[in-house]
Amino acid sequence: MNAILPVLVFLPMLCGPVSYCIGRRSERMRDRFVLTLAVLELLLVLLILPQGAVSFTLPEFCGLGITFEGGGFHAVMAVLTASGWTTATILSREYFAHVDKRNRYYLFWLLTLGATMGVFLSADLFTTFIFFEVMSFTSYVTVVQTDEPSAYRAGETYLAVAVIGGLVTLSGLFLLHHSLGTLEIARLAQAAAAVRDPTLIWVGGSLTLVGFAAKAGAFPLHIWLPTAHPAAPAPASAVLSGVITKTGIYGVAVLSTTLFLHDSRWGGMLALIGAVTMVLGAVLAVCSVDLKRTLACSSVSQIGFILVGLSMQCLLGHHNALAVDGTILHVLNHSLIKMVLFPVAGIIHLSTHSYDLNDIRGFGRDKPLLAVITGIPMLSLAGLPLLNGYVSKTLLHESIVEYIHIAGDQAWLFTALEWLFLLAGGLTFAYMLKLFLCIFVQKPAGELHAHSGRYIAPASAAVLVVYAVVMPLLGVAPNRLMGAVAACARGFFHGEPPAHAVHYFAWVNLKGAVISLCIGALVYVLVVRRLLVREHRYIDPIPGWCNLEFGLYRPLLRWLTRVLLVLATVVDRVVFRLLLRELPTVLGRFWQRVMAHWRHLQRWLTGQEPLLRPSLEHTPYDHHFGRYSDQPQTGRGVRNSFGLGLLLAGLGIVFSILFILLRG
Repeated sequence: MNAILPVLVFLPMLCGPVSYCIGRRSERMRDRFVLTLAVLELLLVLLILPQGAVSFTLPEFCGLGITFEGGGFHAVMAVLTASGWTTATILSREYFAHVDKRNRYYLFWLLTLGATMGVFLSADLFTTFIFFEVMSFTSYVTVVQTDEPSAYRAGETYLAVAVIGGLVTLSGLFLLHHSLGTLEIARLAQAAAAVRDPTLIWVGGSLTLVGFAAKAGAFPLHIWLPTAHPAAPAPASAVLSGVITKTGIYGVAVLSTTLFLHDSRWGGMLALIGAVTMVLGAVLAVCSVDLKRTLACSSVSQIGFILVGLSMQCLLGHHNALAVDGTILHVLNHSLIKMVLFPVAGIIHLSTHSYDLNDIRGFGRDKPLLAVITGIPMLSLAGLPLLNGYVSKTLLHESIVEYIHIAGDQAWLFTALEWLFLLAGGLTFAYMLKLFLCIFVQKPAGELHAHSGRYIAPASAAVLVVYAVVMPLLGVAPNRLMGAVAACARGFFHGEPPAHAVHYFAWVNLKGAVISLCIGALVYVLVVRRLLVREHRYIDPIPGWCNLEFGLYRPLLRWLTRVLLVLATVVDRVVFRLLLRELPTVLGRFWQRVMAHWRHLQRWLTGQEPLLRPSLEHTPYDHHFGRYSDQPQTGRGVRNSFGLGLLLAGLGIVFSILFILLRG
């Protein structure tokens, strides 16, 4: 069964071009081919679960070799990936029924599926990084699928975060491999424990964290989520939020459970990042007037909850059973919920051609099936008891309470974290209540939306109903069903089973959910209805200059580019010109001057010449050298520029690295 692992990764990637060729002949055959492949992928994943821990190694691939591992958390994430892709593929058939360039979409759709599988099945960080970067570039096409200007702007942001984060992560992996001698996940903890000075490990781990946290959508690199989701097609948004963000969580989890296992400093840093992320994302979601942007900001917030869970695992040490189970289950629950909510947004968009709440208001007043399908995941994400989201949030909340009792002088900090957790949960209920009442209760501002025929295809409705039924089933019997999922994945996090069964419906656990729901109701009544609705229209009160991307990051990058160009010009004109190009000439002429003075001194001593200073010629200035411009200059200026030297040096480094990797 070990051979199934590379099949899960490479089969979709190989079938991507095949689907493209089939689509040029028959679109119907292509759609069937892609759906069959997605279902086959899910069936193959289900074969891994009974096998326990299995592994597969392809030695010397890219020099270090790549290794896959199944079972446990790997298998759980593989099931989420395969099931999510199958669901989104079914929904894509309806969503793209009248859209061009579907061939391109399905080609990169399958490439992204294989790369995502490669991340979740990776057994070392080198394998993780390879498929992580492949996934980043192939999923870019799903963001820009519509070919609209807003989509390309979102794609620029997505690529910038992916490339910058990837380069920083690669630097961190270089440092970790240099310090530890291995990137194999199973050996990282032991190798880190043997290092006397952990400084390089901390630097390497922090750099590696940047790329993974950026893909997860953690503050302050969350900027791609609120822009990419509104631009991407709804089925693609579903896997971007439900699955691809979890690849970043996977990377953070690897670092937290190996290099920084039970490290309180690392846990404190993650707690800070998680707290800001979960509150900021919830505030942005409350203020948003765009349906998909609200769901995207919600994903940012929920990633913050998961990061808090990872932080509590580090802080609680060997007593982190509640934090481990809560983290695992919230990863599962968030994926299930967003695999419903984003497709619902797509269904609404197909009928109204808008995501603006003021345009789609009242769309679902006469659609009870859609109301049930949408209401269950919304209430689940808000943490309503008897639904699956309540279970994971209760475990995370109780892990914070557990640490408060042992935090000592820092107890007040984690008491504040607990209240931020409850506040973020309350804001979740507020923006979900805002969406549900806007779509299914309030009256339309203008004429009632007119629709001819059904608004949802039977296959799409059936898939979404299955998800809606699973959520209360998981929430009603949490110890039996969700406990089994947590037990399957617990070993990856080095977690122990809880000392006793958690009484989810006891008042001590229900209290946190009740507080959050009350906060959410108050926020909706006092903030949303009174401050965010003017003249019966929803408004976004956040000014444009508060946008981190356009208010800070883009101006900062432009400024850095100009500074670097100035520095490069200085290096070009001063260092390169004087030391590398003209130094031999300068030294030669200096020697000529010395010898001329010596000969003149000899002739003066013998009375042949008067005591006069010989003159030196001046070197003509090259006006073309080092000119930095988009257009080539006349003459040989550009060919001799320092910029070209840097370009050739960079290409040389790239080819050198490729040679080293391929030769092993």
